[in-house]
Amino acid sequence: MASATISFQPSAPAAWQEKPSQAFRGADPASEFEDANLHSRSSNAPVAPDGPDAFAGMIGSSEAIQRVKKQVRTVASTDSTVLLEGETGTGKELVSRAVHELSQRKNRALIKFNCAAIPHGLLESELFGHERGAFTGAIARKLGRFELADQGTLFLDEVGEIPLELQVKLLRILQEQEFERLGGTQTLRVNVRLVAATNRNLAAMVSDQQFRSDLFFRLNVFPIRVPALRERTEDIPLLADHFLKEYSRRMDKPIDTIPQSTVERLKQHPWPGNVRELQNFIERAVILTTGSILNAPLGDLKTPAGAEPMPAVTLREAESSHILKILRETNWVLGGPRGAALRLGLKRTTLVSKMRKLGLSRPVPGVAL
Repeated sequence: MASATISFQPSAPAAWQEKPSQAFRGADPASEFEDANLHSRSSNAPVAPDGPDAFAGMIGSSEAIQRVKKQVRTVASTDSTVLLEGETGTGKELVSRAVHELSQRKNRALIKFNCAAIPHGLLESELFGHERGAFTGAIARKLGRFELADQGTLFLDEVGEIPLELQVKLLRILQEQEFERLGGTQTLRVNVRLVAATNRNLAAMVSDQQFRSDLFFRLNVFPIRVPALRERTEDIPLLADHFLKEYSRRMDKPIDTIPQSTVERLKQHPWPGNVRELQNFIERAVILTTGSILNAPLGDLKTPAGAEPMPAVTLREAESSHILKILRETNWVLGGPRGAALRLGLKRTTLVSKMRKLGLSRPVPGVAL
């Protein structure tokens, strides 16, 4: 019997997100979860070392994805907190499910919750529940996600979006496994394994005082970095073929071939939206195709401005590029009110010294620098 999976965010296509076997109303403050029985089997039941569907959806044979699977197998049998880091669309939710399916909690509930999908004012109620009358509209007691995940696993996506004032309560439940519902006085205890995910740099947020350092260290017990699609381009043909079969079946179209030229173009694209972007592209291509050979709209593969990551440059390269730009704009005039030195905020002698160190010299007429 598969574990109960409850998702509190918009459903993704089947090839990307598994279908929930049970469902509750999402963010309705008045919804009631009392006496929710999500535990279908004993958590002491034996667990296969590598369940047949544990890595379902994690398509690929690259070294990067194999490393992720190895880390999942290593940590799954423990109750340690896992922090999944990576860009949006890389498949962090699939990794969280694999952690759950390979754990001793696999026959208990896997509760999924997207912290960015709920207004900040409702987050505390959604995570920890509330008592009747706790606020206007609270007409019944409501169980929060931590109670629903008792004895199971809670996946908190976009954990970096949790406001500072609520992070203290989250830290307490992670350390003590106890909390109070909003508007309640009774201390409740739960046994929950937490898997958190973020596409933000939590360490940088700590430095900027946007995220509590103690909570960050508590979440960062076992970090797993989920690679971007551009870091595992050898998996693109496998993923494209997987999505082609899925959408061809759904749309009842006999498409069975992706031209090699299309595959090569897909491998060259940076995919800022990662696997989710590739999936959507293949779906669009299947819609447009009338024959048995995929007719992909390759002209649509244009990276939005600012979406493609800039290549790293050294400080020396950046300085040289900037000085050269100013020298060209001033026609290589170094001093005076219209000279490059003044525009760069340098003395003329300092600019000359920098030019020598960087190997910059006025080009020979007719030869571009």
